[in-house]
Amino acid sequence: MSITLTKAPFKADHVGSLLRPENLHLARKEFKEGNISAEQLREVETKEIKRIVDKQIEVGLKAVTDGEFRRRFWHTDFLEHLNGVEGYVPETGYIFHGNEETERYNVRNTGKISFNPDHPFIKDFILFNEIVGGRAVAKQTIPSPNQLFNEGIRAETIYPDIEEYADDIIQTYRDAIKAFYEAGVRYLQFDDVYIAGLSSPNIPFNDGKYSRDQLIDLALRVVNSVLEGKPVDLHVTTHLCRGNYRSNWAFAGSYELIAPTLFAKENVNGFFLEYDDDRSGDFKPLEYIPNGGAQVVLGLVTSKFGELEDKEKIKARIKEASQYVPLEQLALSPQCGFASTHHGNKLTEEEQWEKLKFIADIANEVWGF
Repeated sequence: MSITLTKAPFKADHVGSLLRPENLHLARKEFKEGNISAEQLREVETKEIKRIVDKQIEVGLKAVTDGEFRRRFWHTDFLEHLNGVEGYVPETGYIFHGNEETERYNVRNTGKISFNPDHPFIKDFILFNEIVGGRAVAKQTIPSPNQLFNEGIRAETIYPDIEEYADDIIQTYRDAIKAFYEAGVRYLQFDDVYIAGLSSPNIPFNDGKYSRDQLIDLALRVVNSVLEGKPVDLHVTTHLCRGNYRSNWAFAGSYELIAPTLFAKENVNGFFLEYDDDRSGDFKPLEYIPNGGAQVVLGLVTSKFGELEDKEKIKARIKEASQYVPLEQLALSPQCGFASTHHGNKLTEEEQWEKLKFIADIANEVWGF
């Protein structure tokens, strides 16, 4: 591989999802209506993935994703293909800022949870890695194991004890990591809205049976247990997000409440942190990041809207963050993906690429990326 992984996460990096092009939206509609086959839909997806891989490299990224083009949602497509989990349409979606309801789709626990060795994401990554062809690092994103602790997912008739539930999730993700590694994954990201929610005043999407401290400790234990014994050359990051649906958000709250535990002790190579507006609070919680430990990828550039930020203001904020974490331990990215669901955020594809190039240009100026 021509790009060294020792620098992952990279000084200019990207969270994951990209806006779906119109022909992909159309192909999904045609497939849903029975007008094209699954194979024909896959051909359209593959063609568009090839295009966006080229484009990510063109704008200056060293790690590229498949844009999550084979998914409808950032998390459900992965989770519903685990044994003991199914996707379904609930009576209501999640409620975001301004009382906006998301599209109604979620997952629930239906049996003992384990990894499915025929999980489609494995085959998808192998093809994606072939498309990248060593020109960049092929980054794989999946929902954090902690997403399975959201309210309403665990079936208490199957798992009356949350510890047994946690143990099975841990083993499931260990098996997933092994399968991804064998498929060629060397850069893996856990997307974790759940952990970010534990720092929100009201702990959204939670049933309230456990205290905040209990849930934070459990979240840390789950991720660190999953990562026990992982290959040394597998780089794993956690992305913390407060909701990203059609340019809207779900909740607010600084990282203050989770930082002493998760920032200090989670055994990942990097944290992708949302810092594009006041909802995220200040940089002070970063003081809990161990010096010389995890990279902190500052999500200072918003993926929610197309207008470019002021370059000097972004540089000033990086400098401000370096009061808490050494500059060489910082990096830059959008605060989230551009299309956490198939709907996408409210900006154009051209604006999306301008944002990513903007990030790469700033990283070059600040770190000599």
